[in-house]
Amino acid sequence: MANRIHPTAVIGEGVELGEDNVIGPFAVLAGPVRIGDGNWIGPHVTIGTPGEDRSRPHPAAWNEALRHDPDHDGHGVVIGSRNRIREYVSVHQGTWRTTTVGSDAYLLRNAHIAHDCLVGDGVTIASNAVTGGHCHIWDGANLGMGAILHQKVVIGPGAMIGMGSAVRREIGAFTIAVGNPARVTGVNVVGLSRRGLDEGTIEALGPWLKGKEGLPDVTLPGDLSTLLKAWDARPREEH
Repeated sequence: MANRIHPTAVIGEGVELGEDNVIGPFAVLAGPVRIGDGNWIGPHVTIGTPGEDRSRPHPAAWNEALRHDPDHDGHGVVIGSRNRIREYVSVHQGTWRTTTVGSDAYLLRNAHIAHDCLVGDGVTIASNAVTGGHCHIWDGANLGMGAILHQKVVIGPGAMIGMGSAVRREIGAFTIAVGNPARVTGVNVVGLSRRGLDEGTIEALGPWLKGKEGLPDVTLPGDLSTLLKAWDARPREEH
């Protein structure tokens, strides 16, 4: 299906679009950017502008030719499919790796994804939530309104960050964190239940989710099992 691009939107050189995308009024997409299929990109969204780094070039890639040099153009943005990207969301170019957003995310009004961030599938980032550079937000995580992530923070799969929280350290898988600084207050039981886990399985996972024991030998749905094993095997320090 054809893309529907409002005539006031600006699509720069080096922007690759899949099919059936909606791009609203006054959106600005500056390459290098690659976007999948079926995304809804609202008015005044900006994707692919330079990372906020004083030492790096700030090309006007919405109307200038790319040099095809990542040190000048940026290391790109890749966005998957079926995302809803609301008004005034901004996603910046990577400075050493590709800034990445997966599929099926919901990015609410004025959310910001900084340079070199990795955002997984099914993530929700609420209005006015802001990430610092180099953050890694795993699949299914949920950032509440006005949440702030310090640079290089890692948010585990299925984690929930309360509105207005300031996150300075890693938040574990399927936990709930609130406050300034954000502290883990419990397990995201609702999120695990929605993934098909019963009460007994959630209870068995509890010590591992709280970082007190290893991953237990319990039966999990295939996709969740893969995700939790990947989280368990993650490097404990990320760039």
